[in-house]
Amino acid sequence: MPIWVDADACPKVIKEVLYRAAERAQIEVTFVANQPLSVPPSRFIRTLRVAAGFDVADNEIVQRAQPGDLVVTADIPLAAEVLAKGAKALNPRGEMYSDATIRERLVLRDFMDTLRASGVQTGGPATLNQRDRQQFANQLDQWLQKR
Repeated sequence: MPIWVDADACPKVIKEVLYRAAERAQIEVTFVANQPLSVPPSRFIRTLRVAAGFDVADNEIVQRAQPGDLVVTADIPLAAEVLAKGAKALNPRGEMYSDATIRERLVLRDFMDTLRASGVQTGGPATLNQRDRQQFANQLDQWLQKR
């Protein structure tokens, strides 16, 4: 049960948590991106570079993810797709998506897209803080213990 990371938008501090977890738990972590990535040397940490383009990295993750795998992403549609395949999805703020929560997130995302398309300034997400990082680490540890 490897970990797949939507690395193009993954915050550096979260990547660092994942680097340490890969070594500690001796689990394969693959960072998928459409640009070159620099990762520490490790037999557990890999990068997968995909072609540039809309959702190319997301599609690669969906294709490779298997039931029980963990996908780290803030991308709601990607999370929904991997959940449908039986994988787990965790966002960088430490929220473990579930079948019960993903529908609500998709509806909210679509609503915000509609607002932005009509000219409403909605702002972006808040800056990742220490509490978010800790919550992510806690959820990751729980997933690692269950596997």
